[in-house]
Amino acid sequence: MFLPPIQDVDESKLGDVLSILLEPSEILHSTLVPGLATSLEAGKRFASYPDLIDAAIAQVSTWDLPLRAKFIEGHPRIGESKNLSTLSAKEQGAALTVAPTPPEVLARLAHLNACYERCYPGLRYITFVNGRSRAAIALEMEDVLAMSHSLSPDRPLLEEMTPIGSNSDIWRHELERAVVDVGRIAKSRLSALKIEESS
Repeated sequence: MFLPPIQDVDESKLGDVLSILLEPSEILHSTLVPGLATSLEAGKRFASYPDLIDAAIAQVSTWDLPLRAKFIEGHPRIGESKNLSTLSAKEQGAALTVAPTPPEVLARLAHLNACYERCYPGLRYITFVNGRSRAAIALEMEDVLAMSHSLSPDRPLLEEMTPIGSNSDIWRHELERAVVDVGRIAKSRLSALKIEESS
């Protein structure tokens, strides 16, 4: 997969480039791309791809909470294996793994995603996987949710999870952490991409 040289990224290429780096989503095209395109129209050029990613994350961080939550929904849930972009599949270990993820770990992750989304209504669990296995991410999610480590596909029960209000500091902190991790994921993706030579 190739990216154009950063100096060639103009308004017409911004949507495609950001869809590769940040995952395609409606909010990316309807809100983020026009905002960054305004900077390009004003003569600002991005010095590098990390600079572009930083600018995108900085802009997302100024949005109201519902828009930011919509933005992180563009990333797939941890453990999903269908409808993943090529880069998401690689990051989650779905494409090139020595051993496939055991079904009990996938079932646990599905339950943990549901628990997280009940605890944090409107949010999706995002983390910078950085080569870690899905089993390691399940442990991380359990720690975030203050759960015992387990491979149970349905414990604790969803109805035992207490929702956290979006007006709370802990909910906002989770949202901010997720947005930052989207940027970390995007920068990591650069190492898997080739940048075309400038003509």
